Amino acid sequence: MATGACGISCDACRLQLLGMCSSCGSGRSEEAKNKTAAQLRLFGAACPVLVCAIEKRIAYCMRDCESFPCDKFRTGPYPFSEGFLSMQERRRREGSNRSPSGDLVKVSPRYWEDLARKDPKIICSDADVTLHPQSGILMPFLNEWFLVDAAGKSLYRECRGSWIRIEDQLIVLLSILYLLGANPRGLSNRPVSVKQLKCSHFFRGPHELNLNPLEMRFGEDLEGFKRAAEGLGGTPLPMADAAYMLKVFPKVPLYVLLWEQDEEFEARVSVLFDQSVEAHFAADAIWGLVNLVSRLMLTSVPLGSGTSH
Repeated sequence: MATGACGISCDACRLQLLGMCSSCGSGRSEEAKNKTAAQLRLFGAACPVLVCAIEKRIAYCMRDCESFPCDKFRTGPYPFSEGFLSMQERRRREGSNRSPSGDLVKVSPRYWEDLARKDPKIICSDADVTLHPQSGILMPFLNEWFLVDAAGKSLYRECRGSWIRIEDQLIVLLSILYLLGANPRGLSNRPVSVKQLKCSHFFRGPHELNLNPLEMRFGEDLEGFKRAAEGLGGTPLPMADAAYMLKVFPKVPLYVLLWEQDEEFEARVSVLFDQSVEAHFAADAIWGLVNLVSRLMLTSVPLGSGTSH
């Protein structure tokens, strides 16, 4: 059963039944290139969705594209309803904002209160962050800067000279937990796997790290993996087929390694942690950290809500 670059099974699509669209294969296939060439020859124009997928070297828009659903799906006779596209947008915004129990992440006011009571100088020393000249705490996060306003119970990101409030609850929660939990211990600069952590028993069953989405998305797209990691400020490492160190928080780096799919082996993604990670984060926060980084590599969900500070 063929699947088009749009992500729909061609055999289950009414547009093919009506003769309005024919099977094109993935955006990375020869079939897709042949179809656009035929469309240009016969009609003088090619399907904009298929052309875009080919140019971006994306197999399936719905699975692989950071911009899905884009305007191309709203302006043509494509097989997705407005309701479906709106649902995709909403659920992508929610992303992986779920706790290990499956509930949506909510930041308890108690965490903000605990942070407000803690001595800012101790926080800065332990977490390797700095005080803002006016108020709050400045903290690097990947390739960005955050402003933590404990008194106002808000987290902001710097954007073109303004501070934009972050509504992503997983990012807010992990940022607070880092500032509350970081201690004077520095980085060991020794990467370890999840199985080498003292809390390794936590990452079993429903709490197993889910790296399959990264494997599906980048298993045949090494350059896409590199762009995603470098877009988050990653530092390349001479490991696997491609590997990057992502400085999520000042004392909490994450190492992401990719082995490409080939004729013998399936694609594989692995994550490593600095040996000191458990000094700063509990097991459930480590689990959330991996989910967050995975989501940020897969999609360009904006962190800010548009409210400036």
